[in-house]
Amino acid sequence: MNAKLNDPHLNYHHLRLFWEVARAGSLRAAATRLHLSQPTISAQIKALENSLDEQLFDRTGRGLKLTPQGRLVMECAAEIFSLGTEMVRTLHGQGSARSLRLNIGITDSLPKLVAWRLIRPAVKAFPNLQLSCAEGHAQELLGSLAAGRLDVVLSDEAAPSSMPVKAFNHLLGESPVVFCAVPALAKKLSANFPTSLKDAPMLLPASRTAWRHEIDRWFDSHHIRPRIVAEFDDAALMKTAAADGMGVTPIAAAVLDEAVNRYGLKPVGRPVRCGFSCYLITLERAMRHPAVAVIAGESKSVFSSTKPKR
Repeated sequence: MNAKLNDPHLNYHHLRLFWEVARAGSLRAAATRLHLSQPTISAQIKALENSLDEQLFDRTGRGLKLTPQGRLVMECAAEIFSLGTEMVRTLHGQGSARSLRLNIGITDSLPKLVAWRLIRPAVKAFPNLQLSCAEGHAQELLGSLAAGRLDVVLSDEAAPSSMPVKAFNHLLGESPVVFCAVPALAKKLSANFPTSLKDAPMLLPASRTAWRHEIDRWFDSHHIRPRIVAEFDDAALMKTAAADGMGVTPIAAAVLDEAVNRYGLKPVGRPVRCGFSCYLITLERAMRHPAVAVIAGESKSVFSSTKPKR
């Protein structure tokens, strides 16, 4: 921020309105939540920008995006209002333990068992962690990351270079895939794998996902054309359908044990190289958030060491 300020005194009411708009992602959403008019909120945010001598929102495109200065102000505002909440709780005898916040986005195409195994070490490392998990399409989550509403995104594909802000892709690991089905179908297809998958009933991730593209490339390289019964955005629902006998489904080898135990499925063949890469996407090269650093540091233990055949 610039050292020169038009007003050395911070107006916390204006700061609160800015924070609410940044969290909501739009003036309209914040106005509805706060029961205030959009012009009123806009004018008071403009007054805050004037007092700080900084532009907090980039208003050149559609919607509101935080500038780098805006992201810094939002982070500070979150700390300020968290301290205020803690003060009130302490005064009322409800404890004074400081909590750590982590707002994490998880792409809907990333298997949730993988996501949870990555996040779990951070939850254990910080008992007072306030965790907020948002699921959605990669483009939507990356927009929230750029706007400062998320600290990090877990994704099965890297952030594109076309993002309006610079993002850093930290590769956490790569997982091969094991095709699984109910025991009877798995036994039937195990002989002559992977040729046995030709015309086999298949349950697959949605066609727009990076994982599905890898699976399709593997099918093509082995001249396999399965019979696609259904496609899913939700990996858990895909496994549930497989457990009901609808067909064969790919499962990340990194979480095969838990998935098989939970859904009663059996492997059809060996692990194969049509899995996915898992990225942790941040706006900073260095992982300053302590919980994010734990996720990155413990990620090697999550991914299977099985060396798949091509």
